[in-house]
Amino acid sequence: MHPEQFVDVIKKVVSESSVEGVISVLNSPPGRRPRTDLMAMSAFWHTASGEQKEMIAQIIRLAVDNAAFGFLCVLDGVRAIEDSEHKGELSLVWHKDDETVVLNQNEDLHDYYNAV
Repeated sequence: MHPEQFVDVIKKVVSESSVEGVISVLNSPPGRRPRTDLMAMSAFWHTASGEQKEMIAQIIRLAVDNAAFGFLCVLDGVRAIEDSEHKGELSLVWHKDDETVVLNQNEDLHDYYNAV
C-alpha cells in the first residue's frame, strides 16, 4: 500500500461512510429508546426541505472532512499534540505478508486528502 492508496481508503471507509452513517441516524435513530438528542436532531432533519437537507449534508461532509484532515495532520506531525519543546513523532506502519511500509515517512498524508 502506498500513502495515496491509504488516503483513498480513509476517504471511502471513514469519511464517506461517516457522512452516510450520520444521515442514516438522522433519518432513523437507532435503538429501542434512542437518545433524546438524536430524536431532536431527527425531528429537525424531517422538518427540513430537500434543499435544506442537502445543505445539512454538506455541513456534515465539511465537518467529517475537517476531522479526517486534522487527524492526518497529527499523523504527519504538522499539528502538535504535545505542548513541550521536545516533541515525539508518530509513525503509521502498514504490514501485509512480507511487505512493510511507513505510510507517513517523507509523505504528507493530509496533502493527499485534499488533493482530489
